[in-house]
Amino acid sequence: MYKARSIVLVLILLLSGCSFFEKKEEEPEGDEAIVLLPDIEVVAENLSVPWSIDKVNGTFYISERTGSIAKIENGKMERQRVVLRKPLAEAAEAGLLGFVLDPQFAENHQAFAYYTYSEEGQGQFNRVVVLTWNGAEWDEGRILLDRIPSAAYHHGGRMKIGPDRKLYVTTGDATVPESSQDRGSINGKILRMNLDGTIPANNPFPNSYVYSYGHRNPQGLVWIGETLYASEHGQSAHDEINRIKPGANYGWPVIQGTERKAGMVTPLFQSGNETWAPSGMAAYNGKLYVAALRGNAVREFDLAAGRTTAVITGLGRIRDLFVDGEYLYFVSNNTDGRGTPDEKDDKLYRVLLRDLK
Repeated sequence: MYKARSIVLVLILLLSGCSFFEKKEEEPEGDEAIVLLPDIEVVAENLSVPWSIDKVNGTFYISERTGSIAKIENGKMERQRVVLRKPLAEAAEAGLLGFVLDPQFAENHQAFAYYTYSEEGQGQFNRVVVLTWNGAEWDEGRILLDRIPSAAYHHGGRMKIGPDRKLYVTTGDATVPESSQDRGSINGKILRMNLDGTIPANNPFPNSYVYSYGHRNPQGLVWIGETLYASEHGQSAHDEINRIKPGANYGWPVIQGTERKAGMVTPLFQSGNETWAPSGMAAYNGKLYVAALRGNAVREFDLAAGRTTAVITGLGRIRDLFVDGEYLYFVSNNTDGRGTPDEKDDKLYRVLLRDLK
């Protein structure tokens, strides 16, 4: 690992924050602000479009959209092959996306994954599967949910295991906005399932995986205690951070931004005319930390103050985050075709949470 301490010039807008109905700004004196970034360590480099971070017993496992798992242990990276039953789709944003280790990984060597595939004559779909590490490669085993409609964009793909030991999965609207309001569709939703793929008896809608609906392209999930939060890409900005309640309707495509409608939830935070393109999420000490792609930042959301601030900038597109003890880990995503990669991008970084001011 090595440390990079940077002083960068950023525009006042990078320090602005958005909450419910108004944009709150922290305005320094003068036209520009000098921001001293915290000490940031590079844990690993040369990642290939990393998407999702998980960790067990000091070892990181990071899914790469190109179809592999990067195992990082003691500062060394091993790229592990993933054998899937279907060919990965080549559409924008598609590939091997969500990845989360089974809570019993040490015993069963299994993980859950979400990937986009193409089927000749049938089209493009997403599926949720179990992967098993056999000592040499990851093999696709049991299929938990298949044929989630896909398109050129809006695949969703985030997966997390909640404090209730259920598997939560985000799906995008696959560019068909009306599907988000259709509870009979699994697009534009946050889904909840048992770890064997069955539908929990206490889901909000009988015999349905749907946990919440009215989403456009949710890409982040995190809990603070028992409360679930999600990030979501808006249309032409108006990105969202939502507090998720079972059975609730989050409005897309009927409302967005600060708009209100009976029976629909207005976001906790929204970006207004600014674009964050929020992705993975983590939480620490009552605050949310969110990876921003177009925003090129790690953003902190102070729930108590109703304020958001870019606490890390200058590293390009950020895809996912992971909190472990006193550290925040995060991956850049500059090799995804939309960024400007530096030499040895993409990278896994870490920073002390106490240094984020």
